[in-house]
Amino acid sequence: MPPQLCSGYLPLIGNDWSVNALILIKTTMNVDNFRLQIGGKEYVPIIIGGMGVNISTTELALAAEKLGGIGHISDALIGYVCDRIFKTSFVSRKRKKYAAYSTNPDKSAVLFDLEELAEAQKKYIEHTVSQKTGNGAIFLNCMEKLTMNSGIETLKVRLCAAMDGGIDGLTLAAGLNLRTLDLIQAHPRFRDVKIGIIISSVRALSIFLKRAIRLDRLPDYIVVEGPLAGGHLGFGPGDWQTFDLKTIFNEVLAFLKKEELNIPVIPAGGIFTGTDAVEYLQLGAAGVQVATRFTISKEAGLPSEVKQHYINASQEDIVVNMASTTGYPMRMLTSSPTLRYTIKPNCEGLGYLLENGGKCTYIDEYYQALAARKPGEPLFIKEKTCLCTGMANYDCWTCGQTTYRLKETTNRLENGKWQLPAAKDIFLDYQFSSDHSIRLPEPETI
Repeated sequence: MPPQLCSGYLPLIGNDWSVNALILIKTTMNVDNFRLQIGGKEYVPIIIGGMGVNISTTELALAAEKLGGIGHISDALIGYVCDRIFKTSFVSRKRKKYAAYSTNPDKSAVLFDLEELAEAQKKYIEHTVSQKTGNGAIFLNCMEKLTMNSGIETLKVRLCAAMDGGIDGLTLAAGLNLRTLDLIQAHPRFRDVKIGIIISSVRALSIFLKRAIRLDRLPDYIVVEGPLAGGHLGFGPGDWQTFDLKTIFNEVLAFLKKEELNIPVIPAGGIFTGTDAVEYLQLGAAGVQVATRFTISKEAGLPSEVKQHYINASQEDIVVNMASTTGYPMRMLTSSPTLRYTIKPNCEGLGYLLENGGKCTYIDEYYQALAARKPGEPLFIKEKTCLCTGMANYDCWTCGQTTYRLKETTNRLENGKWQLPAAKDIFLDYQFSSDHSIRLPEPETI
């Protein structure tokens, strides 16, 4: 009898099974050969990451859910998103309430109405999960760095309202607040809802798990995000280039094995083809999280003209800067309009990134620049940008490092523009492609 073969390999015809004579021919392995297990349920191991503000739309998340995967929505600027979808007036009411502070650099009194925040969050979640038709799941990407001038209170409301609305899972991201589990431990769905965390180091994971163990509530999954991801990066401003996803991923696997913890690990950041995904799945990943290729899908929330900018981007157009008021490095296109903003802070209507006490580095720079400007000179703000307004207007073009490869994934149209593929086509390409091939969508005629 021949020895047990590794999955995905077959021997050449012959009877010599010695180590030297055994020649393995790799068969076609794809993502569909694997399944993701979270909380006793099985999924196609593809997760679409949560891209705010409403880039990961309800429609995009549902496309993954219908195909048996997991789709994320994001609650970044949730009141603003609800106003766009449901024609509510959360932003205008807040702006009117705090209009007197529009020219005041002190924003400490500009606070969210927690009841309205809960209403917006629950409305959006219910709207999305009520449309589920497949065997997948809808998760919420919750950016813990959205401190909203009252970090603990607003975070608790957002998470509890999401659970009230029926969300399948909560992915804690962008900040890793160590008190998060404490905030929601009294909620009746605390042990029912799936809870995951996004980390970029074993150290961050270890710190979080200490509190989770004390509460007897381990995360149901761990997303390991590497330095090629889009948007905010979980690394220091000067050291993100010294890390790579595969190293961090292997370190996390080794740490969990040492601690005898069986938690699914999901790599993210730079996984561009189905074969990239398979390589991680063969190393022990439970699934993969992907986002960049879905930014240009028909279902994604970016305006069509912005999607064309993404596809046309070159490698040199993609930069990591410190324009974010959060203090984290951020990857985006150099052509992002928000990088040239000199607008007055819009904290009265938005204010999602206000730190506790109403602080924001963009507010500081704006009023310093205003005071230093000489008559007749244009206003110039050097370091920071107003992310709240930039994201609301789709002017902050955050992107993954592989964005320059998007032109490999679609067709050039006769008018010179690029075809926008359906999310289903992208998902299925990840699921069934092999040998780093990318199946282009069926060409459209214009």
